[in-house]
Amino acid sequence: MGANGIADRVLAGDVRSAARLMRDLDDRLPEAETALRALFPRTGRAYVIGLTGAPGAGKSSLTDRLIGHYRRAGKTVGVVAVDPTSPFTGGAILGDRIRMQDHALDEGVFIRSLGTRGHLGGLSRSTSDLVQVMDAMGKDVVIVETVGVGQDEIEVASLAHTVVVVAVPGLGDDVQAIKAGVLEIADVFAVNKADREGADRTVRDLQGMLELRRTVLGRPLDHDAVHRFHGAPIAAPVPSGEWEPPIVKTVAVKDEGVDELVRAIEGHRAHLESSGERRTREVARARAGFVTVLRERLLAGALARLEAEMGRLDAVAARIAAREADPYQLAEELAARLAAPGEAR
Repeated sequence: MGANGIADRVLAGDVRSAARLMRDLDDRLPEAETALRALFPRTGRAYVIGLTGAPGAGKSSLTDRLIGHYRRAGKTVGVVAVDPTSPFTGGAILGDRIRMQDHALDEGVFIRSLGTRGHLGGLSRSTSDLVQVMDAMGKDVVIVETVGVGQDEIEVASLAHTVVVVAVPGLGDDVQAIKAGVLEIADVFAVNKADREGADRTVRDLQGMLELRRTVLGRPLDHDAVHRFHGAPIAAPVPSGEWEPPIVKTVAVKDEGVDELVRAIEGHRAHLESSGERRTREVARARAGFVTVLRERLLAGALARLEAEMGRLDAVAARIAAREADPYQLAEELAARLAAPGEAR
């Protein structure tokens, strides 16, 4: 079956074709990209929710409950669950499907697990592609559950419309990780496992950090500037029209607080629509996606040029390790060659 045939079947909601395309995209097969290009004009309708937070916060259980809520509301749901890949074996547990077994036979739910394959930032490099496939399938809501790598887990902000940061009481460094960088990307906070001792303290800590955030101007949307604060001289109340991230207490395993969490997510969605910020976020998503594709293409071209002119990467690396070559000079020379007039293809 050709790429256009696969695309047509995905648009018709065929699960087997979608699963095959997702597998091929994760394997970076050229024909899969051709099919994705055919699907691209038919995307942009799904609402994307990102769940991020420290490991052990119960993101998978919370995702399972969110699926149930949206299905009861008559909405179709796609889930991209990213699990860490072992740097030694290259394998991943991909255990999220086990936690979501209740939805395994539901035709309105499509769950796909991915390994990070060494990619930092909480997401696999294929995540964005898979979200687009689920969008093209006609899923109303797509939930992206990230690895849970603490402060580096910020890439989801460039992919999701609403980012839910999941905290949990009892982990002393959990809120510290939020302080270090994830705080800025949160649209909604969920304090999960709220039946544990310390839940109220976690809520107070988050409220205190939100008070601190009011001293900064604006919410960074640029992925590269996500860690940068621009301080205001005096702490002030939330400016009119600005979104204040709500804090919701949940106990996912008991299905407690999930309705409130969904209301918070839908409240943020309504804010994006009424303020016009959804369009701004769509542009930011498009920019981040384009830069990712461009970076991948340029790196592939650079490595191919390196091998053709200087030898395989491992051989060049061995020369650098032996101090027989200067990595800065080599990189500069290679970049200059790639950018030289007449070299573009």
